[in-house]
Amino acid sequence: MLAWQVVGILACMVGFLAQGRRAALAAGLGGCLIVLGTALMALRVFGGGQRFGASRALVDMVVGMVLKWVVIIAGLYVLLARWQMPGLAVLAGMGTAMAVNLMALRFKEQA
Repeated sequence: MLAWQVVGILACMVGFLAQGRRAALAAGLGGCLIVLGTALMALRVFGGGQRFGASRALVDMVVGMVLKWVVIIAGLYVLLARWQMPGLAVLAGMGTAMAVNLMALRFKEQA
């Protein structure tokens, strides 16, 4: 699923090349925030040994989701406030990565 997100982000970057390299880079970095957050959450939930009990699974899921949102919010702050990246491109890259994720889950259910 992460590979499909990267392909979608690359397509978004190509679309923003018309506005310049900085916009294309912003779209790529915005999408990478979602990919990185999703990967961290997946590592927390599915990685690392056997865990027993529903309460442990719930804690891992909540901690993974918090990690994901911390990465996304901190990354947005860095991209928009510190590096002054174009906001539309950043949000478009993020939206593309999330849309690809949702589409992948939808097609996975049908298969």
